[in-house]
Amino acid sequence: MTTPTYDVVAIGNAIVDVLSQTDDAFITAEGMTKGSMQLMFSPEDADALYAKMGPGIEASGGSAANTVAGMAALGARCGFIGQVANDQLGEVFAHDIRATGVTFGTVARDGAPTTARCLIFVTPDGQRTMNTFLGASQFLPASALDRDLIASGAILYLEGYLWDPEEPRQAMRAAIEVARKASRKVAFTLSDVFCISRHGGDFRKLMSDGLIDIMFANEAEILALMETEDFDAAVSAAAAQVPMLVVTRSENGAIAVSGGKTVAVPAEPIEKVVDTTGAGDLFAAGFLTGQAQGRSVEESLRLGAICAAEIISHIGARPMVDMKALAASKLG
Repeated sequence: MTTPTYDVVAIGNAIVDVLSQTDDAFITAEGMTKGSMQLMFSPEDADALYAKMGPGIEASGGSAANTVAGMAALGARCGFIGQVANDQLGEVFAHDIRATGVTFGTVARDGAPTTARCLIFVTPDGQRTMNTFLGASQFLPASALDRDLIASGAILYLEGYLWDPEEPRQAMRAAIEVARKASRKVAFTLSDVFCISRHGGDFRKLMSDGLIDIMFANEAEILALMETEDFDAAVSAAAAQVPMLVVTRSENGAIAVSGGKTVAVPAEPIEKVVDTTGAGDLFAAGFLTGQAQGRSVEESLRLGAICAAEIISHIGARPMVDMKALAASKLG
């Protein structure tokens, strides 16, 4: 096995986020499920909802892309694979992720549909409700994979959100094969309860087949995945099938289970939750960076909590402070 060039290579939706603040009444009036992500299946629907948004902030997003951008801010070496269209938003996404120091070389796709966008409504309590038009991102073919890049990453990181469309699903299965042949680890984030409702069987089979080394979930997701309302039972059942299980619990901190041992850390204190967009993504960034740096599971969890606290203290899913300095001040 060759020494990896990258700490993590991620595959995910290449999305440009549009964030706007709103109130609960708007969420209800538009028939949204607060705090969730729902898909939009036509550019016309996306345009209509966009027209109803207040002043917004545009920033490159996408779950796995946020994670590797956060890792890069912490000093990790990362690559990203995701499909954009040959349009203005595609250029915005590519520029933003490369500017973080992440290697990104997926060739833009000509023609319709446009680059993916996520319309995010943030309520006063900091909860984010996401409406995603996947656009070009759902047409990532296996032929677009940079197999050398995947093989050169110590960990291949995949997001559940990208499991919906057929082409990327097959691309991710192909990427897992590449990573396995190169003796690399595979990490998977469940992304959303709605993803599990559609693809839980697939996710459980990936686990039972021994294809997942690190599984990330929040409390609601692990319950949905293991089809129980008992948190301890869900964790126990899932942990028996993956070498490392990491579960975030919002204000109740996070746990990691590996080798039959459970490690728990509290949430990092924060004065005010402004926007929870990207909290799970940046938690994963901190945890994976901690592991790449050779830190203990407990320190890796703490770094995840530190990153999550930073990201929910402001609008947007990309760090706004010197993350290396922040980590050093908290952990040394």
